[in-house]
Amino acid sequence: MSDENNQELSHIRGIRSYVLRQGHMTRLQSEALKNLMPIWGIEYQQNNIDLNEIFSSEHPKILEIGFGMGQTTFEMAKNRPDIDYLGVEIHGPGVGNLLHLIDKEKLTNIRVIRHDAVEVIDSMLEDDVLSGIHIYFPDPWHKKRHHKRRLIQPPFIHKLVPKLKSGGYIHLATDWEDYAYQMLDVLSKEQNLVNSFETFAPRPDYRPVTKFELRGKKLGHDVWDIIFTKNN
Repeated sequence: MSDENNQELSHIRGIRSYVLRQGHMTRLQSEALKNLMPIWGIEYQQNNIDLNEIFSSEHPKILEIGFGMGQTTFEMAKNRPDIDYLGVEIHGPGVGNLLHLIDKEKLTNIRVIRHDAVEVIDSMLEDDVLSGIHIYFPDPWHKKRHHKRRLIQPPFIHKLVPKLKSGGYIHLATDWEDYAYQMLDVLSKEQNLVNSFETFAPRPDYRPVTKFELRGKKLGHDVWDIIFTKNN
């Protein structure tokens, strides 16, 4: 998830997974939204969907929340054809870019929903259907007075855990140290989750190193991965 795809937790209006900000959309991205969303996209609906039917597959299902421009999700799906990826993002240019990448390679193991992830989780996903949930580099809201807007808060995690199968995992990544410790604290307090490592996790091979991450490393920024598993 890139910084453009800002995440918000509003206690007044309820949980939302984003702050909508306008971004420039190229002609390619715009055309992809128009022409490819009917092929690789899923329209938001207030009914549960059957992921096995949608993918025509019983492969494990991974939910990608806030995939930014989609490059990481695309690379993971391309490298792991035996896993199905459901990407949820509100940012138009990013959705268009991922649709273009999917169509270019004709990948059959990605579907895209352009909508608020919280509403998708509440309305469209059954319990015990996901093998994993990825949330990479959510907006850190680095000013202390804005920390309440961060996505990774107990109410949001409470929504996610029931969607996981037993043994399913939540994988978070951030390049902000204080947010990393907040993430660790929030997940540690969820009774149905167990840390897969003592504290932070090494970057697993399946998560590609993004350009955003490489840029940060050149500036001396560390990256923290956190992986918790559902224990029942």
